[in-house]
Amino acid sequence: MEDSYRHKGLRRELVKIIREKGIKNEHVLNAIGKVPRHFFFDNAFLEHAYQDKAFPIGEGQTISQPYTVAFQTEKLAIKKGDKVLEIGTGSGYQACVLLELGAKVYTIEYNKVLYERTKSFLPSIGYSPNFYFGDGSQGMPSKAPFDKIIVTAGAPSVPKSLISQLNIGGILIIPVGDNEKQKMVKIIKISDKQLKKESFSYFSFVPLLGKEGWNKK
Repeated sequence: MEDSYRHKGLRRELVKIIREKGIKNEHVLNAIGKVPRHFFFDNAFLEHAYQDKAFPIGEGQTISQPYTVAFQTEKLAIKKGDKVLEIGTGSGYQACVLLELGAKVYTIEYNKVLYERTKSFLPSIGYSPNFYFGDGSQGMPSKAPFDKIIVTAGAPSVPKSLISQLNIGGILIIPVGDNEKQKMVKIIKISDKQLKKESFSYFSFVPLLGKEGWNKK
């Protein structure tokens, strides 16, 4: 796999587009500018790699729109060394951006095919988060607490498990709504009894599956 001068130029153009859409955090923009997004695409679809849009990756999932990745990441306010839980590994692109920011990333995927594929692929391009297969709607109690939690699938409500696994002062960013569109929600855990909640604009994500997601049992 080659990351050519042309690819880097296309990434710079993508960063410019994302900046114009309102992303201001230079660390986030730099991270987007470093991750070779074209590595996540088959050669036949390379022209789509640096367009600001989501793209199918199989198994009914997508690689997220770069602006969406940048938006969620900016709201997390990542500091180097932050312990971050990502729910919904998917293609692994979001995890790479978090790693570029210096986070210690734990990522969990519900779909076994995607889990196996991404667990094999990311280290081959130089990114090695901690991979887990399982029900991310319940978080990852064995590795909690976390400084930050990012959910990359649309949830019907905010899972209580995720709140309980946040450190005091920790941040959760999660899209909440129906299967068509979700409002981005940021929650800061002020104390065990107090949360600060902020809502942003609407986005469209694949559904969060699992016990505290869409297929409750």
